[in-house]
Amino acid sequence: MKQTIYLALALLVVACSQPKSNEGETASSEIAEPTLGLEKLWATDTLLTTSESVIYDETNDVLYVSCINGAPPDARDEDGFIAKVSPTDGSIIELQWVTGMDAPKGLGLIGSTLYVTDIDDIVAIDVTTGEITQKINVPDAVFLNDITTDDEGNLYFTDSGANRIHKLSADGELSLWIEDAEIGGPNGLLDDGDQMMMVAFGKGIFNTIDYASGTITQIADSLQGGDGIEKTGEDYLVSSWHGRVFYITAAGETTKLLDTSEDGSNAADIEFIAKSNTLLVPTFFGNQVVAYKLTK
Repeated sequence: MKQTIYLALALLVVACSQPKSNEGETASSEIAEPTLGLEKLWATDTLLTTSESVIYDETNDVLYVSCINGAPPDARDEDGFIAKVSPTDGSIIELQWVTGMDAPKGLGLIGSTLYVTDIDDIVAIDVTTGEITQKINVPDAVFLNDITTDDEGNLYFTDSGANRIHKLSADGELSLWIEDAEIGGPNGLLDDGDQMMMVAFGKGIFNTIDYASGTITQIADSLQGGDGIEKTGEDYLVSSWHGRVFYITAAGETTKLLDTSEDGSNAADIEFIAKSNTLLVPTFFGNQVVAYKLTK
């Protein structure tokens, strides 16, 4: 798990078949008592098999959910799909809206194009038609994972299996942005102005990455299985694949908001709709997306 996150993802599948525990979660970042809370709003039907990522399309008022559709999460089995879900009540609008992928994971939206990571490809989908318009192969990719986009139309995405972060520029140029074996399996990304936020799956560390210098600075740790990142105000919501969601201030103070590990329900690549204070949690092996109201 330390040297190549590809092995970590293999261990992830094994771990998911075993009872969850808190082993390995001894914190060096102090976990604060909750001052915020989550109120459950709705849950989808359990048809979103191996739901990994969810993103809100405000223009069309719809959720897109990537479904790996079984394990292992890197199988080239052509059974992965994207579902369309109502953000109002979680009803499934179209289960297999887009097919023809192996193991779709991270999602990014630029205009009317939905981008999806699929093992070693970036898949582009026209949301107006539901058609795949392009597949961009990433040379030497091992396990492409999360996606974020910036205001200039650039796409950044992690390769958790190779400790890399790639960039697909607005003009279509593909490049390697960061490669560092010490990252510990980069997973979740979030563009945040002049810096990138990143959480590592293996090391469980929440970092900032300065765009100008590439300097990586630790904000918080003890987030084993770090997965998704969303911003709320000046602070952040960060998920741990093992079923936890944390509220982390810009200064690194960490509050655990959700823990479904005892239920065997995961917390994969989350989404946050700021206008309604709604947190959306894909549950991976729980085969659902669950919506919560962030309350004070």
